[in-house]
Amino acid sequence: MGAMSAEQLTKIYRSIVQTRLFEARIVALHRQGRISIYATSEGEEAIAVAGASALREGDWLFPDYRSTGALFARGVSMPEYLSQLLGTGLDSSKGRQMPTHIASRRLRIGSVSTPVGNGIPHAVGLSWAAKLRKGPEAVLVLFGDGATSSDGFHAGMNIAGVHRLPIVFLCRNNQYAISLPLKMQTASKTIAVKAEAYGFDGFRVDGTDAVAVYSAVHNALERARDGKGPTLIEAVAYRLGAHTTSDDARRYRADEQVTEWRQRDCVEILRRQLESQELWDSRRDTELRQNLSLEIDDCISRALAEPPPAVASLFDDVYSDLPRNLIEQRKDLLGGTSS
Repeated sequence: MGAMSAEQLTKIYRSIVQTRLFEARIVALHRQGRISIYATSEGEEAIAVAGASALREGDWLFPDYRSTGALFARGVSMPEYLSQLLGTGLDSSKGRQMPTHIASRRLRIGSVSTPVGNGIPHAVGLSWAAKLRKGPEAVLVLFGDGATSSDGFHAGMNIAGVHRLPIVFLCRNNQYAISLPLKMQTASKTIAVKAEAYGFDGFRVDGTDAVAVYSAVHNALERARDGKGPTLIEAVAYRLGAHTTSDDARRYRADEQVTEWRQRDCVEILRRQLESQELWDSRRDTELRQNLSLEIDDCISRALAEPPPAVASLFDDVYSDLPRNLIEQRKDLLGGTSS
């Protein structure tokens, strides 16, 4: 792949900073009891943002619950995402899903699934359909190192290898599956090497380097579209925060480890790369952060003012023709009316 354009680099940097600032506010909302649970991506934002930025418009993205940056890079707006996180009346899933479990046919984003590794066979199934239809699209699926211990990972990898499917498996190796360190999950020297067992290529990249991630995913997607089959990419980074807002990471890892990895912050690495090419400076950085903070605050204020989903929506989206018993229940719920 040739050199990335200045526009691509700055756009990726903006999305990474947006994700960092946005998630800090979401954690605060959780502490206030506004959001039930959230999984931050602090330290790993470059993987999701750069990976999703390599997709074409017609491609499909299958994120996991730590992929907020990928959603922003793919085109999900903050108001749209906040409505889902808060479960308001503007939430496309009508408040029925857990926070971060978003999907969009318009943007070609498959639904996030809570069980670890579940999104992998779903993504493989869509890539198989794309190959059968001889379509031009490729599929990118994101997951963490913990998912490589799931049956969905192995089944998906096997099917993708056998049928040479147009899919890229992007594994975010952040060193921990909740509290379980990687060395307790696998005896393999790397996660990338696991691709060999299924007959296709695996690569390991620095997950704190957005340019390296973008290049690896871009090349793998091109290979997928050219009929050369799947690729497994292991992006090595570190989960600076806890597993979720309900987790206390201090119980299973040393503060010194976190401090060491903070020196390799993906935000600072990309900022320095931009500055070295005279594409960025401290003034622009301050302006970006101020503008994003104001935008985030405004979006949150608007989302908090949204009404909850209509009670009658409980009966929607399951049956095309509502059964009589549910018609009666809806009538009772709405106080004797049938609408």
